[in-house]
Amino acid sequence: MVPSPRLFLRTCLKNVVGQASRLSLGRLASFVSRPRRPFIAGRSSAPLFSRHALGLGCLLAVSALADGGGACDSAAVSNNWPQWRGPLANGVAPHANPPTRWSETNNIRWKIPLPGKGHSSPIVFGDAVYLLAAVPVGEAQKPVYDDAPGVHDSMPVTHRHQFVALAISRRDGSVLWMKVLREEWPHEGGHVTGSLASNSPVTDGEHIFVFFGSRGLYCLDLTGELKWEKDLGRMHTLHAHGEGSSPVLYGDMLIVCWDHEAASYLYAFDKRTGKQLWKVARDEKTSWSTPLVVEHEGRPQIIVSATKRVRGYDPATGTQLWECAGLTDNVVSSPVYADGVVIAGNSYYQQAMLAIRLAGAKGDITGTDRVAWKLNRMTPYVSSPLLYGDTLYFLRHNQNILSRLEPTTGKPRGEALRLEGINDFIFASPVGAAGRIYVTGRDGTTIVLRHDRENATLAVNHLDDTFSASPAVAGREFYLRGERFLYCIAEAEARKQGQ
Repeated sequence: MVPSPRLFLRTCLKNVVGQASRLSLGRLASFVSRPRRPFIAGRSSAPLFSRHALGLGCLLAVSALADGGGACDSAAVSNNWPQWRGPLANGVAPHANPPTRWSETNNIRWKIPLPGKGHSSPIVFGDAVYLLAAVPVGEAQKPVYDDAPGVHDSMPVTHRHQFVALAISRRDGSVLWMKVLREEWPHEGGHVTGSLASNSPVTDGEHIFVFFGSRGLYCLDLTGELKWEKDLGRMHTLHAHGEGSSPVLYGDMLIVCWDHEAASYLYAFDKRTGKQLWKVARDEKTSWSTPLVVEHEGRPQIIVSATKRVRGYDPATGTQLWECAGLTDNVVSSPVYADGVVIAGNSYYQQAMLAIRLAGAKGDITGTDRVAWKLNRMTPYVSSPLLYGDTLYFLRHNQNILSRLEPTTGKPRGEALRLEGINDFIFASPVGAAGRIYVTGRDGTTIVLRHDRENATLAVNHLDDTFSASPAVAGREFYLRGERFLYCIAEAEARKQGQ
């Protein structure tokens, strides 16, 4: 679904004109790329805007006019990765051109040690990279083990932790600021492969919104100054395996999913003040997926993927629009959207994926013709799908098996591919840029494939760290956040120019 160019341009220009009087020329280009309302475009010739992709300014509005004339520099769009799964909320950086090959001694602009631990994926805006971490402080105490029903493979708590947000210079990797937002003794240790800082931040270009789950919701400006905070209580996750859903921006609204083993809710807050706009009860157990905001037939919807139901909500009121059963337990993977179809999948005790037609979706649509297609094999667990042009890519469970489908029909695009060279689980989600697909395993190996019908392997790269966070792609840079280090990967020419 391609948005009306006139509506897109009018809305973006309204946003720009309303602010231009207080912007210098230097900041205007940055403003033009600021996330605003989401508009959804179709296939690869017009980038896919979904889940708080937030209409990245009139730069893309002009490009959407196709034959309308007028040159426009798309650099302001390509240099930002403002949220979980990137500017288009589908894993694609539409104008970026990161390196294809790297190693510990090749194409590394900088590599910096990180405090504590966090699987929060980095975001990139302007001249900075923003990320979260949980940092142990003080002397080790007697281990406290999780005692949730069915607990297994969990880490004991031995330290108090500081929950921090960091801003890192894209130029040289220096720490611009680090803000401690809370310090406490965690009530759950989480899974042995997890972290206490797995929720990714989001930015509107003026503020950074940070969700630490049980440790609070925060709004900071780009200098790290705290603007407001909210305490939503204590989350009790399934098997005490930790928290992970990231916040979502839609216009002036910040959306938070609070699914756990007690009362579950979907929240909406005023992003400027933190005032609660609405709160909707959800009949759900723990989920770790991040909501998706789409616009279908001129109407926005919040899509939340979870165990009992995939549901659509009206952002204005929180009213549930439709629901559909069909997934299985432990929903971690986040949904994507293409041409009027929402695709949600997961894998745990069983494997499942649903493609839901939004046209005419109302009430309980389980088993109706609103379900375009279903899949019960090869579906993802922790990682989320990559929707690149007219192809849906996703991994089998946490394994190095990549499937390729036509998103609106579910028709396979060739056999599944084994990604030779990755020898550990894959938790990071695939990303796409410059006609390439990047898949990173926990063992530090990133496979680079060509984005076409054959998907030939272009490179097998390795770094000496463990990676669970998903990459961020911005301009000519590829950011990888490991257990110990943050890497900025850039080719020599980009390093020389400081891009």
